[in-house]
Amino acid sequence: MPSQNIQIQWKSILLHCVPSGMVLALLFVRDPIRWWFFEHPYLRMIYLLIFASATAFMLVPLVSILARYIGAFDHPDQRKVHRTPTPVLGGLAIFIAFAITVLINNIYTDELKGVAIAGTLVFLVGMIDDIRPFSAKLRLLVQVVAVGIMIEYGVRVSFMPDSWWGDLLEILFTMIWMIGITNAVNFLDGLDGLASGTVMISAAAFSLIALQTGQPYMRFLSIALMGSCLGFLPYNFRRGKPAGIFLGDGGSNFIGFTIAAIGVLGQWGNGSGSVNLIIPILILGVPIFDTTLTTIMRIKNRQVKSFSEWVHFTGKDHFHHRLVEIGFSPKLAVFAIYMVTISLGIGAAVLRNSEGVDAFLLLLQAFILFSMIGYFMVFVKQHFRLKS
Repeated sequence: MPSQNIQIQWKSILLHCVPSGMVLALLFVRDPIRWWFFEHPYLRMIYLLIFASATAFMLVPLVSILARYIGAFDHPDQRKVHRTPTPVLGGLAIFIAFAITVLINNIYTDELKGVAIAGTLVFLVGMIDDIRPFSAKLRLLVQVVAVGIMIEYGVRVSFMPDSWWGDLLEILFTMIWMIGITNAVNFLDGLDGLASGTVMISAAAFSLIALQTGQPYMRFLSIALMGSCLGFLPYNFRRGKPAGIFLGDGGSNFIGFTIAAIGVLGQWGNGSGSVNLIIPILILGVPIFDTTLTTIMRIKNRQVKSFSEWVHFTGKDHFHHRLVEIGFSPKLAVFAIYMVTISLGIGAAVLRNSEGVDAFLLLLQAFILFSMIGYFMVFVKQHFRLKS
């Protein structure tokens, strides 16, 4: 790995790192400033958001250098949108920024420890996979182990009767939820800024509802993830330029696993178990819809016939790919998905205080929205194909 192959643009690095470093030094070193922010709950949220964003923003150029040095690139092929080899260790900057932000917040619970250990395992295996690819079955096995660790620390959904079969169903549902969302976010990582921006918006929705329901742990955890994604986004979603760095499987798996865990950890409704269950599904509706639609279409078209084939199958048939195929530019497709995610977050915030007919109408609205999207993604595309 000759060093002459590594082109380091020191001017660009200094331009990005020095301002972020100054902000971090001011926030982290100056105890009076930290104390003043931490004494005020709302200012504490701002502090953590700025700290996480500045940390990730400062680290991305450094991990980009590391990726170039070890040859961690995503090379273009027929199923990918980018046209030039791109570094893939962007998730390392998000992971470090998130971890440091949680540590300086100095709030720990057994459940948070379980999520931290499990999320670290998922991230490390994903990052290694970016450098030396693993089989899909091995990645899935690691995710099952990670969810098992999380459950061992008491993190699981709770909506069934207190019985052996109720516990079994809750464990099974937690496994499906965690692994499903983790991989759904990974599948969503197909356009610049899509996965990180969507998770950032979802984390903002969780933090808003956590603020409304008085859950400081969930609020700070969501803010840390939101800020870490926000600091990464300027490098991954650039105006007039392709992405300078990708999340990689390590990054997409980590943010997917973490946002799924936040959905399990929190109490999102007004005491109703069904509302607590529905709100995370609504907030994460985009990756859930994307994975569900592609799975149904692949089975219908006989592209996959077993779970193993589903795990290994790759193709340009996801939500964002279909938007581009019917005429959206890549950036416009990303913004469209952002808007859908924001609208779902608003609906979830309203659903928190809803019961009975009101809750049903909000869910019906979300169902109609995704039905219309599914129609345009599948039937309109087929109509244009027949006419061409």
